[in-house]
Amino acid sequence: MQARVDRPSHPDVTTAIQHLYKAIHAGGVDKRLLSLVHLRASQINGCSPCVFAAIQSAKQAGETDERLHNVVAWRETSFYSDEERAVLALTEAATRLQDGAPGVTDEIWEAATAHFSEEQLGAITLEIAMTNFFNRINRTVREQAGKSW
Repeated sequence: MQARVDRPSHPDVTTAIQHLYKAIHAGGVDKRLLSLVHLRASQINGCSPCVFAAIQSAKQAGETDERLHNVVAWRETSFYSDEERAVLALTEAATRLQDGAPGVTDEIWEAATAHFSEEQLGAITLEIAMTNFFNRINRTVREQAGKSW
C-alpha cells in the first residue's frame, strides 16, 4: 500500500502539535505509560505508523518487548500494574466511541482517579485524543509505518 499524500505539514500545524505535546509531557505522567496509551489506541484504530512509533518510543523509554507484545491482551496477563490497567481501560473506552459504545463510564473514570491527579488525567486524556487524531489522519492518507517524525 502506498500513502495517498506526500506533503509536509503546514508550519502552524506543526507548531500547534508541538505545543500540545509539550503540555502532555509537562503533566507528570511517565513516558512509558504515555507510550502504552498511544500503542493501545493505535492498535484499536489499526494505525500501523502510530503502532510503530509507539513501540519505538516505549523502547526508548525503557519498555520491554514482553510488555509491548501483550498490550493488546492486557486484561489477560499479569504484566501490568493496577495504575496501568486503569489507564488502558480509559484509553479503550475513550477510543471506542462508535456504534453506541458507552464511552468512559463513571467506574472507568473513578478507577483512573484513584491513581492519577487531575493534572495527570488531563495529560492522559490529551494523549488519548492526540493519538486518535493522528490515527484518523494516518488511516485517511494511508501513511506507512517506519517513519520517524
